[in-house]
Amino acid sequence: MQTLNEIDFTKADLRAREGSANPFLRELDFTAVYRKHLASEPPQRELACLRAMFPASFEPMQEQDVFAGRVSYPLVGFSPEPGGLGYYCREPEILQILQDSQLSAEERREVLEMLNFWRERTTASKVRAAYPPEVSRVLPSDDWTRESGMAFPLYRMAGTVLDYAKLLTHGLGGMRAQVQQRIADGNGSGHDFFSATLGALDLVAASARHYGNQARTLSESANSEHWKRELEVTAEVLLRISTEAPQSLREAIQLMWLYALLSGTWNYGRMDVYLGPFLARDLEDGRLDERAALELLQAFWLRMTDYDNQYNNRVIIGGVGRANEVEADAFALLALEATLLVHTNQPQLSLRFHLRQNPALYEKALEVLSEGRTFPLLYNDDVNVPSVMKAFQVSREEAEQYVPFGCGEYVLEHRSVGSPNGLLNMAKCLEVTLHGGRDVVSGRQIGPKQNIEDVATFDEFWAAYCGQVERRVAALALQERIEYDVTSQEAPFLLLSLLHDDCLERCKPIFGGGVRYLGGTLETYGNTNVADSLTAIQELVYTKKKYTLAQIAQACAASFAFHDRLHRDLLDAPKYGNDDSSADEMAVRVHEHVCRVTREQAQKAGLHSYLVVIINNWVNAMFGVTTGATPDGRLAGETLANANNPQPGMDRNGATAFLNSLVKLDAGLHAGAVQNMKFSKSLFKSHRPILKSLLDVYFQNGGAQAMLTVVDRGDLEAAMREPEKWGHLMVRVGGFSARFIDLPKESQLDLLRRTLY
Repeated sequence: MQTLNEIDFTKADLRAREGSANPFLRELDFTAVYRKHLASEPPQRELACLRAMFPASFEPMQEQDVFAGRVSYPLVGFSPEPGGLGYYCREPEILQILQDSQLSAEERREVLEMLNFWRERTTASKVRAAYPPEVSRVLPSDDWTRESGMAFPLYRMAGTVLDYAKLLTHGLGGMRAQVQQRIADGNGSGHDFFSATLGALDLVAASARHYGNQARTLSESANSEHWKRELEVTAEVLLRISTEAPQSLREAIQLMWLYALLSGTWNYGRMDVYLGPFLARDLEDGRLDERAALELLQAFWLRMTDYDNQYNNRVIIGGVGRANEVEADAFALLALEATLLVHTNQPQLSLRFHLRQNPALYEKALEVLSEGRTFPLLYNDDVNVPSVMKAFQVSREEAEQYVPFGCGEYVLEHRSVGSPNGLLNMAKCLEVTLHGGRDVVSGRQIGPKQNIEDVATFDEFWAAYCGQVERRVAALALQERIEYDVTSQEAPFLLLSLLHDDCLERCKPIFGGGVRYLGGTLETYGNTNVADSLTAIQELVYTKKKYTLAQIAQACAASFAFHDRLHRDLLDAPKYGNDDSSADEMAVRVHEHVCRVTREQAQKAGLHSYLVVIINNWVNAMFGVTTGATPDGRLAGETLANANNPQPGMDRNGATAFLNSLVKLDAGLHAGAVQNMKFSKSLFKSHRPILKSLLDVYFQNGGAQAMLTVVDRGDLEAAMREPEKWGHLMVRVGGFSARFIDLPKESQLDLLRRTLY
């Protein structure tokens, strides 16, 4: 095994410094290391590959960096998610760069041979190869961004949230001691796993020293005394945490950040719990005052923003189940202030709150939101904790440790995994049902053939739709299980396993039976469109008998061209989001069906849980493009409704009716849902008591979550006309925030169409 000093730099670093113009040095070197260790045990192969990636993937420090840790993952590498699943190769990006590169014929041949090598050796390709025929038939394509279809797999291990408190309490040295004790106690059991874990901890320490040496070098040429001293302190911090447990807030942040980057995790859990004690100690000992502490957090927020992962970078504060609420609250208030002052779309600060919590946190949250920030996201623990108990089937004590990650899914912090590895387009399921098994966009037959004129009752149509959903859900559950099985055979994910409960005790990797609760999640889209479509069909076809199902199908196939009256009748049918009993009852029926069917797959697939997540990223827009017109009146190609929310413009009875509809969907049946709400600046600032009353009643009635955008319509319209003047305008898209001007036009129009209260 290499010593710490020997792994400070990799071959790629040295070749790059020799002036090579080949942009694929890291990828080629990683491939060479992988090939060399093809016959090695998975833990040792993973360790060798991590050493090939780090610290080569760390970008140099800049003079004004308070915290070290900028990363650029290679296009061929190893990670749970940032580059792809496990061992990954991002071939399309490599080919694009290759096309624009001035490489010699030999260099080009070397890159193409590398691509050929990886085509059947990436973890994702091995997952696909392991599909049984029944899964392959239902999931024929991986490309959900372009192909029309009902269900698609995702290849990743998302949502790992580590036990940072354990890391910061023991430090790297203490964690080494724990692993060494397991080796001593194990009588050889898991020796390769534990031995490689020690090497991975050495790599974290080496990376800290790598940056520490950079900071010292930068300090020698700093252009001011202030930054000279800051860099000297940064160097001291980095060198100290390479061997000792952190003693200050600055040291604690630096250690958890470097560990997170090396592990490939993208979410940071209950930060007020594990950093609160360090803040309290620094303030008590006089190492920091509140202003200096705030500056540290602002610097940390900027470092996370530079990481640039708008779908993740979750930081959780507040909520029940915190060990020391006083210390945690002090950090939480500081985090809210940092979010107010650092006007970016990251980190995704999320406030868990409950009736008995310090009210200052909630008041501060509303103040921050009123200034046009899109954070914090609000999570109501009085609803969510019982809901998590029900959905995950765990005790209240464990449910109190739920954390949102990514776009709004839940896991139990460092106790469970619930990677969302499947996409279900429910609106496409309805489309295929309506058109006798045919996909009207692609023209392909992707469901059982059925003459729509033979469907005599609504219950028959409902059953046919349910059959389309159920077949896809069953296949996606098996795909999730296969993904875990193949991934665990490929690599133990050493740094993730070390900080997840029970992995060391069981001598098993995180995805191979180590983590306490191995679950999965399924992203569903178009839920509201399906509910509204079914409401319209039931009313217009089977109750009023104004149209036949065939007429509805014909109009949808034409995207309502020359069917103006029918289109108007569909739009005028009851819609979810208006506190209308018929529309909302159908929404509940659709919700409970897909959630129930998904939950039932857990035992069949051998998972602790398999749950729906009703979130939003770009997928509702992308699926909208590949989905024909739907009987709710939505045109072909238009964006699907955002998560649990009404289709834009269809909630016509005001905010109270909208919120009343939201709370009717049982939060105890899924693992997270997104509730986007858009409020005017005048309501938030000039009529705060009304706004607070509105939200209070929503939460008291069972509202689980709220993602708020405070903006005026005129601002959005002006930003579309003159984007160069509106770089500061942040908006909630779904489970993430973004600069409005950076969004594609279809997403901008979707935001503009959403109801503004």
